[in-house]
Amino acid sequence: MSMDKSFDLASERDIYQRWESEGRFKAGAGAKPGAESFCIVIPPPNVTGSLHMGHALNNTLQDILVRWKRMQGFDTLWQPGQDHAGIATQMVVERKLAAEGQPSRREMGRDAFTAKVWEWKQESGDTIMNQLKRLGASCDWSRNAFTMSGAPGAPKGEGGNFHDAVLKVFVGLYKDGLIYRDKRLVNWDPHFETAISDLEVEQVEQNGNLWRFRYTLADGVTYKHPIVTEGEGEEAVTRNWTEEDGAPTAWEERDYLVVATTRPETMLGDTGVAVNPEDPRYKDLVGKDVVLPLVGRRIPIVADDYADPTKGTGAVKITPAHDFNDFEVGKRTGLRVINVMDSKAHMLLGSNVDFLEGCDPTPDAMALHGMDRHAARKQVIALAEEQGWLDGIDAEKHMVPHGDRSKVVIEPWLTDQWFVDAKTLAQPALEAVRSGETVFAPKNWEKTYFQWLENIEPWCVSRQLWWGHQIPVWYAPDGTPFCEASEEEALAAAEAHFGEKVELTRDPDVLDTWFSSGLWPFGTLGWPEKTSELERFYQTDVLITGFDIIFFWVARMMMMGMHFMKDDAGKPIPPFHTVYVHALVRDEKGKKMSKSVGNVIDPLDLIDEYGADAVRFTLTSMAAMGRDIKLAVSRVAGYRNFVTKIWNAARFAEMNEAKPVPGFDPASVKLPLNRWIVGETARARVALDEALTAYRYNDAANGLYAHVWGVVCDWYVEFAKPLLMGEDEAAKAETRATLAWAIDQCLVLLHPIMPFVTEALWDQIAERDAPLIHTAWPTYGAELADAEADAATAWTIKLIEEIRSVRAEMNVPAGAKLPLVAVEADAAAEARLAQDLPLIQRLARVEEIQRADAAPRGSAALSVAGATLCLPLAGVIDGAAEKARLDKAVAKLKKEIGGLKGKLSNEKFLAKAPEEVVEENRERLAAAEAECAKLEAAAARAAELV
Repeated sequence: MSMDKSFDLASERDIYQRWESEGRFKAGAGAKPGAESFCIVIPPPNVTGSLHMGHALNNTLQDILVRWKRMQGFDTLWQPGQDHAGIATQMVVERKLAAEGQPSRREMGRDAFTAKVWEWKQESGDTIMNQLKRLGASCDWSRNAFTMSGAPGAPKGEGGNFHDAVLKVFVGLYKDGLIYRDKRLVNWDPHFETAISDLEVEQVEQNGNLWRFRYTLADGVTYKHPIVTEGEGEEAVTRNWTEEDGAPTAWEERDYLVVATTRPETMLGDTGVAVNPEDPRYKDLVGKDVVLPLVGRRIPIVADDYADPTKGTGAVKITPAHDFNDFEVGKRTGLRVINVMDSKAHMLLGSNVDFLEGCDPTPDAMALHGMDRHAARKQVIALAEEQGWLDGIDAEKHMVPHGDRSKVVIEPWLTDQWFVDAKTLAQPALEAVRSGETVFAPKNWEKTYFQWLENIEPWCVSRQLWWGHQIPVWYAPDGTPFCEASEEEALAAAEAHFGEKVELTRDPDVLDTWFSSGLWPFGTLGWPEKTSELERFYQTDVLITGFDIIFFWVARMMMMGMHFMKDDAGKPIPPFHTVYVHALVRDEKGKKMSKSVGNVIDPLDLIDEYGADAVRFTLTSMAAMGRDIKLAVSRVAGYRNFVTKIWNAARFAEMNEAKPVPGFDPASVKLPLNRWIVGETARARVALDEALTAYRYNDAANGLYAHVWGVVCDWYVEFAKPLLMGEDEAAKAETRATLAWAIDQCLVLLHPIMPFVTEALWDQIAERDAPLIHTAWPTYGAELADAEADAATAWTIKLIEEIRSVRAEMNVPAGAKLPLVAVEADAAAEARLAQDLPLIQRLARVEEIQRADAAPRGSAALSVAGATLCLPLAGVIDGAAEKARLDKAVAKLKKEIGGLKGKLSNEKFLAKAPEEVVEENRERLAAAEAECAKLEAAAARAAELV
């Protein structure tokens, strides 16, 4: 049966289904007896998610390592799974219910709603997993985990029993004093009515205003405020003095302080005004009071370094319940904390005991009760203008936090939440990286990790949602909490505490999804049970992730893993020894992909058109450590041609009866050409292993491309043709066997990056004992290299390349055959010229080799070891015209180089331009300089023809 003419992209699905049905991805599949373990846990995609380019890059890089280690005979596990994605999933299901005209979440109640979520999960929750299969991800899908498995209402067999792990961790941390309930400010989403993490907040730049308000000093107090008058007569304008004005020249008697805010509605909750303790303007006012407009509350003037004398008036209104910085100032200075909004961000005044205490609000203030915060803002501004305490309005662009799911403005809000003592948990996690137990690649990300953990705040782990792990705390009627893994245990604990049975009410909140995903490296392996997988695969090996979740996921896993996973001596075990941080996939111009911009590239579209192998190879070839990927679809199309090139090389071998020879020993070949390709293959294998070991993915891919396309498919195939068509049967047989072996090795080495076409060819070339996915990785190396054969073949290749280069640079017509003139040649060079004349003639379009005592006039010199050679070009091209053409091209390039150098030496450009733009200009400069040098050399050659 002959090979297919080309690789059918549709066969990728069939190949994958065969691998999966035969259990090729399962833990331990293909492992050698007594094999060392290798484990990667997948960064769990959200159950609501679909494949994007970031996923495609992340999972391709993981799959490369997993396939490589599996072929090396390791006991390999790539642990898959999904995150239950609390807010995102609840939002999807609520929208679905609304679209179907079903009762809302609150109308149907908690149990019925979570049942609907589970129903949705069973129907639609595996979308991204199926998409990962299209990419070729060789996870052990039989172990697919889910962060809500085992929770109440979960279907049987739903990815393990993660719920037990979550409960055990929460209860353990609570009883260790590392989880506690506290009233603190959190990021509050008024749409979903829940606290959210920093990661779920996106900062949006908006055109806004800075409103200046006058707060009257209490008790008739006044002070002299420095001012500056600009202009004269009726056009004179008075403004606040700043340090930039030099010494103040005038003072204005004031009975008020001016404060500024971008959120006027929060002034109703002000409990102080802060000034800098070193600010001479306000030193005598510290300890005195101002009267809050509308509210009538006396609030103190306090001294705190947070107030910046150089900004505005230097006086800052402090609202501890509605601003994170103000909350800290309030703690330092002992200010009251008054919440003036409800969970929907409506003004909470009339029934608010904290607000009403110690003040005399006007009817205008009380009319704001129940009003939406944005409507209240407009009303406060209108009242300030009407009543005369609006000092002015300044236009200002500023960043406004929005919920990444709800798209509404996030409110810093004071509420009771559950917190983890992250600072205590962070210490072992910090030490693990400081000591080198866990390393980051690239290493510069360690700095980010250190900065985060060294300054970590208490971690808010409660969410006011229904979809998630409900917090295992029950309250007695008097509010006494009981934290246990089950209600039965909580009831027993309460009875022991009170001496009688009492009714308990469970805390309604659920846990932040980062809490459960922080247990991923050991929860997926069966902990808290002592499973064989946990014993075998923990500690996992490498984590491959994006830089944006170092804080939120990597740090959480390090903290949780080192607290709960310890060796027999009690020493904490980090969850992985290496964290490889990949960069972003951007569009071809270096811009971040965005739906709003319209530059998103869908990896599934690329897979449909070009195949998974081309997509994988493109991403891998561009995955230079620490550098973002600028993805152009044309690159993917180019690597689709690479797939075709490999296929055609295999068909060439088949047409020349080059079939794998059982027991073939590459060290036994005798012909120089075959010894050369064996050595080249050995070097490619060693370089590939070194690159993958160091996570230099781009070097791995680009080295393979150069070897497979350049060395095997081009040079070796072309050089082998005369041997395959010759009369020497022994030489034919050896070359056939070597060619088949070289192509097989290409398939083996390429398989981790391009699994589909390599497996398809492996099947079509010959009957095999095992599929390629479980074929043993080669271990040959330098012992197969042959210096003599390398030198001989390299000499001929260099000569052909030199001739081709001269022809291309000098615009020699493609069909023109030129003589090659040998002016001098030593014995070795003469031997190579004689032996490889047919190759040189065919591949360099050389007519014959001539001898001469001197180079003919109008010749282009060639540089090869042991010989002085040249190509006579007089009469073939117009030297003067070529020199003029090349000089013009050089001049144009030099102008471009000058412009790029000027731009890159401009400090303003370097400071203001986005990093990707600066990098793009540096790349353009390097490319232009290289091209310019090449053209200048060609121009010098052309000058010799004039």
